Amino acid sequence: MEQLDALRKLCLALPETSERLSHGEPTWFVRGKKTFVMFADHHHDDVLAFWCPAPPGVQEELVRTEPDRFFRPPYVGHRGWLGVRLDVDVDWGEIDRIVREAYRLVAPKTLAARLD
Repeated sequence: MEQLDALRKLCLALPETSERLSHGEPTWFVRGKKTFVMFADHHHDDVLAFWCPAPPGVQEELVRTEPDRFFRPPYVGHRGWLGVRLDVDVDWGEIDRIVREAYRLVAPKTLAARLD
C-alpha cells in the first residue's frame, strides 16, 4: 500500500524511531516507548488515515477548516490528537511537517533538537 509505505519512510527517517504493531496497526515510536504516529487502516470507520499528537488548538482548527482532510480520532482525540486522511489527495510535504511536529511533541528535547 503506497500510503503506508510513504508514511513509514517519513516516520523511520526521524532519530531513534521504530515501528511495531499496536492495536493491530503499524505504529511508530520514539525510543521504542512513546507513540508519535499510528496508521489507521479503516480503524473503526471507512477512513484510511493516521493519528498523531498535535499542538494545542491545531486539531480544532484543522477539523473546523478542512473536515474533508482532518478529523478528531476516537480514543485519543480528546487529548488533542489529530486524524489525517490518506484516502484523499495528499500533499506529502504537508504530511512530513505534521509527522515531524508530532515527533517533536513526544521526543526528548535532545532528539527533537536534531530535526533543526
